[in-house]
Amino acid sequence: MTSELLHAKLKENFGFEKFRPNQETIITTVLSGQDTLAIMPTGGGKSICFQLPALILPGITIVISPLIALMKDQVDSLKTNGISACFINSSQTSEEQQYYIDNLRSNTFKLVYIAPESLSYLDNAFNELTISLIAIDEAHCISSWGHDFRPAYTNLGYLKNRFPSTPILALTATADKATRVDITEQLNLKNPKTFVASFDRANLSLEVRPALDRVKQIIDFVENKPNESGIIYCLSRKTTEELAEKLSKNGISAKAYHAGLDNTKRAKTQDEFINDDCQVVCATIAFGMGIDKSNVRWVIHYNLPKNIEGYYQEIGRAGRDGMPAETVLFESYADVIQLQKFASEGLNSDVQLAKLDRMKQYADAVSCRRKILLSYFGELVTENCGNCDICKNPPTFFDGTILAQKALSAITRLQESEPLAVIVDFLRGSKNAYIYEKNYQTLKTYGIGADVSWYDWNQYLIQLINLGYCEIAFHQHNKILLTTFAKKVLFEGEKVKLTTVVKKVIDKNEIKQEKAKATKNSLFETLRKLRYEIAQEEEVPAYVIFSDASLRQMEILRPMSDDEFLAIEGVGRAKLEKYGSDFINAIIEFQRNKSVVKKEKKESTYVKTLELFQNGLSIEEIAGQRNLGETTIVSHLAKLYADGNDLDLSQFVSEKEIDQIQKAQIELESPTALRPYFEYFEEKMSYDKIRFGLAFIERKQQTIS
Repeated sequence: MTSELLHAKLKENFGFEKFRPNQETIITTVLSGQDTLAIMPTGGGKSICFQLPALILPGITIVISPLIALMKDQVDSLKTNGISACFINSSQTSEEQQYYIDNLRSNTFKLVYIAPESLSYLDNAFNELTISLIAIDEAHCISSWGHDFRPAYTNLGYLKNRFPSTPILALTATADKATRVDITEQLNLKNPKTFVASFDRANLSLEVRPALDRVKQIIDFVENKPNESGIIYCLSRKTTEELAEKLSKNGISAKAYHAGLDNTKRAKTQDEFINDDCQVVCATIAFGMGIDKSNVRWVIHYNLPKNIEGYYQEIGRAGRDGMPAETVLFESYADVIQLQKFASEGLNSDVQLAKLDRMKQYADAVSCRRKILLSYFGELVTENCGNCDICKNPPTFFDGTILAQKALSAITRLQESEPLAVIVDFLRGSKNAYIYEKNYQTLKTYGIGADVSWYDWNQYLIQLINLGYCEIAFHQHNKILLTTFAKKVLFEGEKVKLTTVVKKVIDKNEIKQEKAKATKNSLFETLRKLRYEIAQEEEVPAYVIFSDASLRQMEILRPMSDDEFLAIEGVGRAKLEKYGSDFINAIIEFQRNKSVVKKEKKESTYVKTLELFQNGLSIEEIAGQRNLGETTIVSHLAKLYADGNDLDLSQFVSEKEIDQIQKAQIELESPTALRPYFEYFEEKMSYDKIRFGLAFIERKQQTIS
């Protein structure tokens, strides 16, 4: 099939004008019958790589997906695009499963989604079906080298033996070189062509923060994002529930989501989130969300992830529509110890511990974070990204030797028996009950760092831990212990470089302004509400109707005809026919209302000027009182007079001057601008006189007519 025909198919069925990187080449390879391994970042457009070929190939495309929620989302999305698809999994009754299998036999569906554990449902039907393509999504699950090993995937190698002439397309968002080789071997792929797309998700901002008062930071963050969906990943089920409860008490719509919840509650939370009825989901990292929700605007990691693959896949759930999205990772050393324990007890412990070390190095980095992520996946870039916290606020290094000596001396004086907070209080000379109870105020170095703020000392101590001069004994109530390296600073004159602490200040007024901005009656909000109403009626997620990116484009381009609407990214023929008239009418109505409001506002401002002038105020006084320019007030008065209002403007322009202006108007052939008149009078008559004179002439002409 030619490139032109593929592009036509892409626009007609999916509403996109062009392919994303690697999509067209992968599709062409699949259509040629060759086995393929595609490594593409989350949000990079993996689905199109098998959905479009499915429309072209004569038989059925089987899509193996590990997550039931993801199947439903993708099937709903395909249906809104007018494409026949179904899924078969354990959530259905045996009657429902048989119904879909029967319809597959009669070629009713082009795609069927199925979990690896459910493949046995199709065993009896395989001989009667024409299988044109097998797509295996989240293919990294087959490899114990990967970050999300799933035993059921290891049985998928038999598919190539059973369907030797059917191409297999394996797809994943995150797989290092070892995992890629393992995928190929375990799936028995025959001379597969491998595609590795750029992992650069430039629309995602990257930020790492110290885990200091995390809950307050998260509440401030979310309050600044009204109407924006987000996911908070946590290490434990307990944390998801506690955090969701705290957010709810602060007026934020939040729910917990983890494997320990019963199926009904978990499904309800998931549905509310994907349907925009719940703003925030607090989810366990291990369980994973598996939600194909395109309008997630931010992702927060409450705890440090166990490896970069998992982290990158999880932050990839934000901004799938290509619009800007934010990611924040909180770093805590308690997390590191816990994750080290998990890793040491699991499969390939040496590999998993090494991957955890890489994750920690990323969090501790003082250079462009995106460079680190991309290099991990074998993609080297020379330019800094400009969209991570390091690029936006490059750290400033200074000689922190004296600060380090004070901190390490304090730890020594306290006999390495206290946690970080007590050390900071000791350094600052705090007079709290605990300090006095322990008689720490009598020690020699008590209060030696009183000139440094509590927050700064906290950050400097974290840096010293990062640099290896001291460590946290988590098994001993978080005591801070000195390492052998501390002696070099205290006794051998080793210099210590620290970075300047930059405290992020949340401006509450800014939050209020953002809230007002987000809730004002913009066209985007109007279209968002319409999308929500349609989604409720059709019982599908709102983003399945149109993505935020499509709505933003509608807001900018204001399409008011079928052809203009079809030109919007994400609008195909089926969506034009189903939703076009509703959205076009909403845009036209918004424009009409905006014009009325603008007219009313304009009329209101003219009335205020008229009242002040009739009360005897001068042009200068009116301008001062209304905080407007004098030229603006002159234009108001000229317009008011031309429209027939009773005003005496003879003080501003004489009858002789009016005659001169009328003569100029005839000779200049009635120019709309004032500049030609100004030049006609050789700049000897002011713009104000010209404006008032033209108002006299206009009113006179209206009276005659």
